[in-house]
Amino acid sequence: MASLRKCTASDLQELQDISILTYKETFDEHNSEENMNAYLEAAYNLPKLEKELATPASHFYFAMVDGEVAGYLKINTGNTQTEPMGDTALEVERIYVKKKFQKNGAGKVLMNQAFEMAQKLGKQKIWLGVWEHNDNARAFYAKKGFVETGSHSFFMGDDEQTDLILTKTL
Repeated sequence: MASLRKCTASDLQELQDISILTYKETFDEHNSEENMNAYLEAAYNLPKLEKELATPASHFYFAMVDGEVAGYLKINTGNTQTEPMGDTALEVERIYVKKKFQKNGAGKVLMNQAFEMAQKLGKQKIWLGVWEHNDNARAFYAKKGFVETGSHSFFMGDDEQTDLILTKTL
């Protein structure tokens, strides 16, 4: 079973490594190499991740399995949310798990941390965006009680894609 560890500034390189690995594992086959490389450089460069880690309203957690980072969670509150959802909401911006650890509880441990943080912070709902064609993730979120409440555009390089907004009321 996975355990949790809060990420700190000393985890910066590990955070970048797992961000790139898990993103590529999930989306590489659906995107051009140019768009993937442009997105990864923009989203997961070290200065950007360092700034995100230092943001008080954002929280990162690693899921650990047998001493290895199996996945991670990034949650946002207040004005760090990627959509204006208000102070009563908590965003799960990223919940990424390495393929070899999927379907063994690591994702559940990370999502449970998001629920616990939301309750601790007095939030009324949790929301996230998920690519409309990511069927595995959508099924996982449905099991956790999330429902579709909207959508927004997501750009992978110059390719406009659709992310569904899923929300769970607490």
